[in-house]
Amino acid sequence: MTSGGSGRLDDLVRSLDAGTARALPPIERWNPPDCGDIDIRIDREGVWFHEGTPIRRPALVRLFASVLRAEGERYVLVTPVEKLGITVEDAPLLAVEMAVEPSTKGEQLVFRTNLDDLVTCDEDHRLRFDDQPGGAGPRPYLYVRRGLWARLTRPVYLELAERVETRDVGGCAMIGVASGSAFFAMMPAAAMEDMSEGTR
Repeated sequence: MTSGGSGRLDDLVRSLDAGTARALPPIERWNPPDCGDIDIRIDREGVWFHEGTPIRRPALVRLFASVLRAEGERYVLVTPVEKLGITVEDAPLLAVEMAVEPSTKGEQLVFRTNLDDLVTCDEDHRLRFDDQPGGAGPRPYLYVRRGLWARLTRPVYLELAERVETRDVGGCAMIGVASGSAFFAMMPAAAMEDMSEGTR
């Protein structure tokens, strides 16, 4: 079942209370019926589209993002009255800025997403590194909430790469990044050496 049309989008907006968007609505407590899919897509650059047209109202995008969650491989918008699937080409969010903040556990990485979420990288909001096809190296993502990840943009990834270090993880030398007391392994140090040899 697919739901479409500008009227469908208007219904979705009306079913949400825009005033609660900043506080993140308690969608975990909502159990509405699954009403199929709506023609909303988030492209690889984090742009939201409805029926192929970009949604140009930032407040509307933030409202929808506040009720978005992942259910397995599916992304859904959850309102008190319905649940609607949408399409996400890569990650629903982008990490567009990184800051380093002092803490009692050491320097902590804090990221800002393209929708102005501030996320402190720790064991609950971890980094992961996915292999890219063709040996292009790992692609980094940051966990935000509700099964949603933010892909680090290239400038942020380059900043992060400056903080790469080698640590022993289970008896294996691993390349990775620390944030506070957490360490996020990227790849075995031997693999990094092989990549360096291949570029010479």
